[in-house]
Amino acid sequence: MKTKTNTKKLVLNSLLLAMGLLLHQLTPAIGLPIQPDMAILMLFTIMILNKGDYKTSLVAGLVTGIFAALTTKFPAGQVPNVVDKIITTNLIYLMIYLTYKLPVIKKLNKKRQDVIVATIIFPVGTIISGTVFLLSAQLLVGLPGAFIALFMAAVVPATLINLIAGLFLFKVVNLSLKRLNYQS
Repeated sequence: MKTKTNTKKLVLNSLLLAMGLLLHQLTPAIGLPIQPDMAILMLFTIMILNKGDYKTSLVAGLVTGIFAALTTKFPAGQVPNVVDKIITTNLIYLMIYLTYKLPVIKKLNKKRQDVIVATIIFPVGTIISGTVFLLSAQLLVGLPGAFIALFMAAVVPATLINLIAGLFLFKVVNLSLKRLNYQS
């Protein structure tokens, strides 16, 4: 029944990516023409749920990048969004992989492992994503302000927002999966 499991995983990942697209589209820009990237919350959730599956993580990162490019409010932010998501996906995959290998994490049950990893990944991933986006935008199209000012105005608040919203959404997704008797 491997096909049935793969189909379930594909449907779940598709739904989470669609939710990420909606979150990204509905999130308003805070001040400058930069908005907090809520789509990465669903990307990180997919990566945590599919830990150890690099192919799924990379495809989800690429799709998230394309969705973010289609809905960006940043002028000429399409290419920086795709570049950001691909680099962020690879770095976060490595972080997730290494975090689950830590002896301290291995001692915990699966649920606690996932919550601790999510608590680490949401803010760190947001900082990585925001930094890579700003750097790639600076190199490719230029920034509408100073890098530090944009970082402080957009990435720092987005980190806090994504930590709180990410943990909430992660808990909702896990609760929904538990009620559906979903086994990854």
